Formats: sequence, C-alpha cells, structure tokens
Amino acid sequence: MDLFSRSWAALRAAVAEVPDEDFARPSGCAGWLVRDLVCHLIIDAQDVLITLVTPADTEPTRDAVTYWDIVEAPTGDDPLDALIVRLAAAYEEPRLLKFHLDDVGSAAGRAAKLADPAVRVGTRGEVLTTGDYLCAYVLEWTLHHLDLIAHLPDAAEPPAEGLARSRELLEKIAGAAFPRSFSDKDALLIGTGRRAPAEAEKAELGDLAAKLPLALG
Repeated sequence: MDLFSRSWAALRAAVAEVPDEDFARPSGCAGWLVRDLVCHLIIDAQDVLITLVTPADTEPTRDAVTYWDIVEAPTGDDPLDALIVRLAAAYEEPRLLKFHLDDVGSAAGRAAKLADPAVRVGTRGEVLTTGDYLCAYVLEWTLHHLDLIAHLPDAAEPPAEGLARSRELLEKIAGAAFPRSFSDKDALLIGTGRRAPAEAEKAELGDLAAKLPLALG
C-alpha cells in the first residue's frame, strides 16, 4: 500500500510539472494526447475513491494479478476512449486539468493511506482485499506514468520500486519472466505493446514473444 502511495504521488507530481504546451503532445496511449491521459487519471482517482468505500462481505474473487483481464489492444476508437477525449477538451486549459487531478487525486491518496488492507471491497463486479486492489493499481500508475512521459524526454520517470513491482505483476499475468537483460521499463513497454521489440529482443523473448503484447483491461 505504501508503494501505491509513492507511485501515485510520483505520477501526480510529474503531471504538475508538464508545461501547458506539452498537454497537446501525444501520450503513450493510442489515440490520446497528454491532456486526454490526465483526464483519464482523474477518472481513475474517482474509481479508487468509489471502490475504497464499497465494502464487500463475500470471499475475494480476484487478487492483484487476476484483477487484470487480457483485452484487445486499444485503438483509440472505443466509445469510452472517445468520451475521454471530449471531456479533456472541455477543460480547455491545462491548469484546470491539473487542479482537478490534484484535488481528486490527493483525496484518493489520503483514502488509500487510511484504508485497512484486509478489508474486502467490490469493483467491476469482483471482490478483492483492499491491499490487493491497491497493489494492482501500482501497475496502472506505473504504466500511465510511462505513457505520460513517452514524448516528454525531460520528465521524471516512475519510481524504480514501482517499475520493479509492476514488472513482477506483469510477469505473473504473462505466466513467464522477461529476459534478465531487459530493464524493468523495457519489459513493461514491450510486454504491453507500448514499444515493439527489436529483432535481438524478440529472439531473447523466445516463446514469450507469441503471448505479447498483453493489453490489460
């Protein structure tokens, strides 16, 4: 849970440092600009708040690994993706997006720190412990941090411990380990299809290459 807080704080800090003109740059998410990604993070923060106050009294059906479903790779044409683009445009000024993310995002961060990791919560029709739910979101925050800085070379990268934990989760989802020669960042980018592997990397992946990319939903 502490790693959730550090990863989330780092991502929000990175957003706060993005110059206004860079909100119109592409992000690492297909079809989304940086402003669209930030709008998505606001909705993510709202989802965290909703989930943390949605207790469940049945046994967990998912954990931090099985929380994720493998879905079709995003194209940017999904109706919800298109809605995000319209919502982001409605903010008009980057400072308003930054303000809303800081407002809702700070509340989500505080709620996570106060949460009991053993309490069971419901989300997306499933039940998890709070600890597993927040652990799953370390992967969400880390991947979106990489998306945020995809075309912003001077921006701060995600925390090293968040990258390492996210790689561990992705390897469990894939059911196989990435080559040791891959950095945590490269394993995440290649594993989720955010970057195509070079020929030498593809050779190192071996049988795992056939399972990639892993689009998570």
